[in-house]
Amino acid sequence: MLAALAAYGLWGLLPIFFKLLHEVAPVEVVSQRVLWSLLLILGLLAARRGLGPLATALRTRKLLLPLAGSAFFIAINWLTYVWAVNGDHIIAASLGYFLNPLVNVALGVLVLKERLSRVQKLAISAAALGVAIMAAAALTTLWISVVLALSFAFYGLIRKLTPVSPMAGLGAETLILTPFAVAYLIWLASHGGMSFGTNTYLTAMLVASGALTTVPLILFAMAAIRLPMSTLGLMQYLAPTLQFLCGVFLYGEKLTHGQMASFALIWLGLILFAGDGLAAARRSQLAAA
Repeated sequence: MLAALAAYGLWGLLPIFFKLLHEVAPVEVVSQRVLWSLLLILGLLAARRGLGPLATALRTRKLLLPLAGSAFFIAINWLTYVWAVNGDHIIAASLGYFLNPLVNVALGVLVLKERLSRVQKLAISAAALGVAIMAAAALTTLWISVVLALSFAFYGLIRKLTPVSPMAGLGAETLILTPFAVAYLIWLASHGGMSFGTNTYLTAMLVASGALTTVPLILFAMAAIRLPMSTLGLMQYLAPTLQFLCGVFLYGEKLTHGQMASFALIWLGLILFAGDGLAAARRSQLAAA
């Protein structure tokens, strides 16, 4: 439980960290994040004797191709998120992560041929109506929410279907992104635009971004092994709730009437979805007993 709270708490408070890097271009932030994450992941894998599965994933084409796809989606997600935070669109970003569980359900139906209960169908319908209202009322920021929700949902789908451990998979994704990150940073340095190394504060913050990428994922993996999925599913709403509160109360972002109506419908969908998940978990426990 503590691991899950720490993971979702860190993810929820990320806007505060990235706001402190507002001077740095989003692409450099993501590139530095990739490089410092790679060093930390490789160190952790070496300490746990986990480099073998990483090497296997990189040598096996059936694993490498989907991991390249998941690396693409997580890079799009990170870049969009950092840009949104530093562009004063934290509320729109939080909406994307509120939508994510419902997009996951939709992908489960369309791709994995899973069946929905009546309550789940109602939850998806409420969320869809909320997105439609958002499209009409805040078209300029809707794309942020949609890109974040879809990119993270497709990332999760690919990782679900790819038989590789969380740490080895994260290591492979980071290695795949590293050449692109290095190439961009070399280009940026040659044009005198790189923030890394300009002062101690920015350099330390960019190095810390690697830990803030990797540590929550490790904590989440620990929690996922030990907690029931129903509990973990409910706790995932902590992160976008904290992001939303940061946007409104820390950074003074204003909610339009359309956004308020959209959030109300999406939260209704989430409440229905979470309630249905809890009811299903109880039925499973009773059946097992």
